[in-house]
Amino acid sequence: MLTHEELLAAIPDALAAVELDEAWGPRQAGKVRDTYRRDGQLALITTDRISAFDRVLGLIPYKGQVLNQLSAWWFKQTAGIASNHVIAVPDPNVTLAREAQPLPVEVVVRGYITGVTTTSLWYLYERGERRPYGVALPEGLRKNDPLPQPVITPTTKAADGGHDRVLTSEAVVAEGWVAPEVWAQVERAALALFAEGQRVARAAGLVLVDTKYEFGLVDGRLTVIDEMHTPDSSRYWSAESAGTDAPVHYDKEFLRQWYAARGYRGDGPPPAMPDDFIAQVAARYIAAYERLTGAPFVPGEMPAAARIARALRATGQN
Repeated sequence: MLTHEELLAAIPDALAAVELDEAWGPRQAGKVRDTYRRDGQLALITTDRISAFDRVLGLIPYKGQVLNQLSAWWFKQTAGIASNHVIAVPDPNVTLAREAQPLPVEVVVRGYITGVTTTSLWYLYERGERRPYGVALPEGLRKNDPLPQPVITPTTKAADGGHDRVLTSEAVVAEGWVAPEVWAQVERAALALFAEGQRVARAAGLVLVDTKYEFGLVDGRLTVIDEMHTPDSSRYWSAESAGTDAPVHYDKEFLRQWYAARGYRGDGPPPAMPDDFIAQVAARYIAAYERLTGAPFVPGEMPAAARIARALRATGQN
């Protein structure tokens, strides 16, 4: 585990993109990853930007590397449950992945009733809805209670920072978002992946509260794409705090709560984060990695352009 001083010393200048040779053209810039393409292959380049609160750009040391390495670890653990898009992870900062056709619907699997946004289970339940996302929920649930069993809540992909659309599994098929046979595969895979995520988290003294999965098709085969079971794509609580009014977060909610406490909701310039808080966020991300994998986090230290070029050479993708 890196010390507080090492984390503070590691705060880099903003890493928004990298320089590659001309054959690699930027295809899409994201909040966490930049995508580059060459000869039909896709390289997902992990950076250190914050994805919590859309449009907020800040620097958390090693955050991108944690997301990249933890996703790679999870993909190995779950390869027997669902195929994934990873070709190789030859560098702490880089995942080379197969070209995929993303499904237009994302899947959120929830084990607890929580959340504050207008599309969260708790927000809808508190306002009297007992079948949010088409899922029947019992009376008497309190915020942060465990659900009788994990539930699937499908949503469209949010655009321009807006909230996702609330869908039901029936609507996904009836409205033609996803073919019925493919959606059946998605539901089976999502629940199986979540069960494995819960098992590993439990052994690590954490609780996997909920998580988002993105699926796509590679050569017609259902494939897990993007990141998986990371502090950005999932909500993790410490086991001893699960179900309480103030669970201890090992995920980006820790960052969201800091902004919310200062009245920031994503509009206009965000308040500056002090160095000690930046270090705390980094420590939570690294702790999640180390607790889940049981291994120490080892950061990569090469400059962005050099490490990516090396990764491409090592895999024969240049």
